[in-house]
Amino acid sequence: MKKFLILIFVLSINLFAQSPEELMNKANDLYKQQNYQEAISLYQKLIEQGYESAPLYYNLGNAYFREGKIGFAILNYERGLKLDPSDEDLQFNLKLANARTVDKISEVPKLFIILWWESLITFIPSTTQQIIIVFILWILLGSIAIYFFSGKISLQRISFLVGSISLAVLIIFVIIFISRITREKDLNYGVLTEQVYTAKTSPDEKSNDNFVIHEGIKFTIEDEVGNWVKIKLLDGKIGWIEKNSFGRI
Repeated sequence: MKKFLILIFVLSINLFAQSPEELMNKANDLYKQQNYQEAISLYQKLIEQGYESAPLYYNLGNAYFREGKIGFAILNYERGLKLDPSDEDLQFNLKLANARTVDKISEVPKLFIILWWESLITFIPSTTQQIIIVFILWILLGSIAIYFFSGKISLQRISFLVGSISLAVLIIFVIIFISRITREKDLNYGVLTEQVYTAKTSPDEKSNDNFVIHEGIKFTIEDEVGNWVKIKLLDGKIGWIEKNSFGRI
C-alpha cells in the first residue's frame, strides 16, 4: 500500500510538471498580460532549472525594466549579451536601460574585429562545439585508418583529402572552443542592483566611505574577502561592496 501511494505521488508530480517550453510560453503570456512579477518568477524558475539563452535573459530583463528595476534589467541584458554579443535587441534595450541610470560612466567601445571574434566564438553553444569537435575527430581518425590500411590508391587519396580538411576544421573549432572557455573565465563583471550604495575603502562596514554608486552601474570584480568584493569602475575607481548588493554577469 505504501509503495502504491509513493507511485501515485511520483506520477502526480510528473503529470503536473511543465516542460521548459511550456514554462516559457506561460511566462510570455503573463508578460503580455502585464503581470510582470509572475513572469519574472517563471523566467527565474527556468534559469534555476539550468536553462539559459539570450532570449530568456532578454525577456527577463524586459520584465524587470517594466517593473522599474533598472539594475536587474541591465544585469539580465548583460547576461544575455554574454551568451550572444551580436543580439541587436539586447544591445538596443541595454542602451535604453543604461540611459535611465544615474551614473554615466561609458565603457570604451570595442573594435569591430573584437566584436566579430566574440560573435564567432559564441555563435554556437559550447556543448554543441564539443560534440562537433568529437565528431570531426572521429572522421579524422577514420580517414587515417583508411589511408594506412586500405590497399586502393583511390581510397587513400580520398581519405588523405578528407583527413586534411578534417584536421584543418578540427584545429579551427578547438581554437574557437578554447577562446570561448577563456573568455567566459576572464569575464568577471557585476551590476549593482541596490538603488544607492556607498562603496568602502576596505572590506569592513566601519571603514571610510569611498564613493557612491547607483543601481545599474557595471564594474569589474577584482577580489573577494568574505562577504565583500573589490570592484573597479570603468573610470578606474576602486572600492569594496557587499555581495548581496549586486549580481554577477
